[in-house]
Amino acid sequence: MSHNIKIFAFPVLWALFIAFLCGIPGKDIPHISFLELLSFDKFVHATLFFILVWSIYKAVNKTNAYKQALIYALSFSIPYGGVLEILQQELFDERTADLFDFIANTFGCIVASIYIVSKKKKRKKINVK
Repeated sequence: MSHNIKIFAFPVLWALFIAFLCGIPGKDIPHISFLELLSFDKFVHATLFFILVWSIYKAVNKTNAYKQALIYALSFSIPYGGVLEILQQELFDERTADLFDFIANTFGCIVASIYIVSKKKKRKKINVK
């Protein structure tokens, strides 16, 4: 039991960190015009969810369910991004749901899964030689 707590500590804390960031009132978020032009916000969303998928994958990969690790990571992360957007609209002060934020979240999840799969293929190729 305590082994699983250690394994999943980082993904759980990271998910809570994302929820905290999403709950910060809009007036408290710094607005820097040149970063907004570069869609820095969407890059941040994608990066946060890339790390979430990667960390869940790494944690599940250390359990008996390692064959389904990526499926579990995506099955949690993508809906979690959607739920956070809904919570921003319905619960958090001065925040609104943003479809493009959800798309950026999902994009980060997909990029993480592509990265994970490509690393697995590369590792298999090296082990075959």
